[in-house]
Amino acid sequence: MRHPLILAFLAQTGAALMAYSIALLGVLGRPPTLWTLAIAQAVLAAILSRLFSMPRWWQFIHLEFVPAIVLALQLALPPWLYAAGFLLLALVYWSSFRTRVPLFLSNRITVHRLAAWLPDTPNLRVLDLGSGTGSFVRRLARLRPDWQIDGAETAPAPWLLSRWLAHRQPNAQLVRQDFWQLDLGDYDLIYAFLSPAPMTALWQKASREMKPGALLISNSFPVPGRQPDELVSVGDRRGTCLFCYRAPAGNRRNRKKDIHRN
Repeated sequence: MRHPLILAFLAQTGAALMAYSIALLGVLGRPPTLWTLAIAQAVLAAILSRLFSMPRWWQFIHLEFVPAIVLALQLALPPWLYAAGFLLLALVYWSSFRTRVPLFLSNRITVHRLAAWLPDTPNLRVLDLGSGTGSFVRRLARLRPDWQIDGAETAPAPWLLSRWLAHRQPNAQLVRQDFWQLDLGDYDLIYAFLSPAPMTALWQKASREMKPGALLISNSFPVPGRQPDELVSVGDRRGTCLFCYRAPAGNRRNRKKDIHRN
């Protein structure tokens, strides 16, 4: 499977060559305007990305990429503004190009639905993988002050914001760390709102490290090839589903507490 950045490059360059060829035939006008060429290239790039079976959100990136460049050139913005924009995007998205995990924020309805669905077991330890701005951690920590809610995030800007927003919540801890390097064995519940790309590897890690009976709950993205033990419908506007997987009994760690549903 090719890396998404390679597919994106092929879609952009292929679309540019196709738009140029169409322009030579006079289809786009004689001569075509810069905006006509840019829009034609953008539409063709989006079509190619669909043919390459790229995720749907890549189509919007292809539709906007070249027109945004043309607009920026016509506005004649100062060079420092581009550098500042690049730095801001890097601080927010950090390693998304490598992990293929964009910034998703858990909404209030999802956190309340999950808190109501989970059993009233005290002293649970919960970990949010890729905690972003800490929206899940902070809300669940307020709803369940008797639980310890941790979050792990690598992008500097969301992590700093999450630390500041949660500084008055003693049962919420946000760390800047790659969750792939964390040991999941100390937690009763692992929550993830990532993307389809890492789900297979995440389940393999969870199966090795999580204690028997612990739950892995994935917002919106199921583990490929595995039926969830339970499926929770949130009931929000986007039709969010939570895919719940129980850690297998053969894990190497000793059982501390098992999250049961009655």
